Amino acid sequence: MITPQEIKKKAERKYVFFLQSLIMNTPYEKLIIRGDKKYAKSSLQEFEKELQLINSQSKEKKGFGYTLEFQQVRTKHLGTQDLPTSIYFDTENDYLKFLGKEKEVELFIGIITKITETFPELKEWIIKNPIKVIQNQTEWESILKVCRYFKQSPKPNLYIRELPINVHTKFIERNQSVIKDLLDILIFEYNNKGEKQFEKRFNLKYAEPQVRFKILDKEVSQKYFSGIDDVSIPVSQFEALDLPVERVIIFENKTTFYTALTLPKMDNAIALFGSGFSVSNLKNVYWFANKELLYWGDIDVQGFEILSQFRGYFPQTKSILMNKITFENFFENDSGTPTNISVQLNLTNEEQQLYGILKTNNWRLEQEKIPFDYVNKYFENE
Repeated sequence: MITPQEIKKKAERKYVFFLQSLIMNTPYEKLIIRGDKKYAKSSLQEFEKELQLINSQSKEKKGFGYTLEFQQVRTKHLGTQDLPTSIYFDTENDYLKFLGKEKEVELFIGIITKITETFPELKEWIIKNPIKVIQNQTEWESILKVCRYFKQSPKPNLYIRELPINVHTKFIERNQSVIKDLLDILIFEYNNKGEKQFEKRFNLKYAEPQVRFKILDKEVSQKYFSGIDDVSIPVSQFEALDLPVERVIIFENKTTFYTALTLPKMDNAIALFGSGFSVSNLKNVYWFANKELLYWGDIDVQGFEILSQFRGYFPQTKSILMNKITFENFFENDSGTPTNISVQLNLTNEEQQLYGILKTNNWRLEQEKIPFDYVNKYFENE
């Protein structure tokens, strides 16, 4: 026989539909919970105990909650017995008091009224997301302040904490998920829909990745950077540079990038710290398109996968010091990190062959293991 606890679980599963009916102003209809139409146990004492339990929590006994309708059913072991085959909540008050949701629904009605009065276009979102409305019930006054601001200024070009909105300084950061949902509706024509990051999506300033580079040409350093040759700037500023260089050398690791500080001076060249797979930050550096690009990474599967990624942005990229001769000269039997990559990479035949050896044996030669004099000699001969 169904228990009061099971009735409550079934009633809770109908709560979202109930909330949606409130939003749509649908009149309350008797809410029915399916009961059991069979009883297979053989103990009359147990049957009477279960019957007493379900009756004890009914509207007849408590003044609210579910109503029971009984029907005579022939059972397998106990003959014909009265079973509660129909269970229902006759009124909205019966249902909400049984779930302990009266106050919550009162607040919910007030919130949805305020939201739809402020932004009628959010009604469909509310219908689809009533639980989100409840989960954020203490925050809606501030959420609506944020929405009103963006509705009036859809392209702020400010940092989040610079926005002139009277909310806690961390409020937007802590409530980005629900605010994103709403702004996607309210200012959809201004949003950068392909961007997942909140700041990029809604035309805000953000803490950009930094690009660190070493200017290897002293004349370029003097003319454009007052003699400074070790520079770190936001990626958007790097994208806008127009340096008179012909060669860019990308280093995978920071430790090896420091090697660049000791490299011989090179005309029309810069060295750049790629930071592993963060080379993706460089994909929109369009002035790279007509430069000679040299990539130097670890001789391991990840090093070649990063090379492949970067070459996907700039097909002219050449690898340096990532060949079989260098590997055989300095390999110290270090193990690498296994890879799950199975797609075809943007590698030359020679690179692909070495990649296969490294992948099969899980080998690694880190850039740092290659002596400075060997590196410097390579560049002196270039």
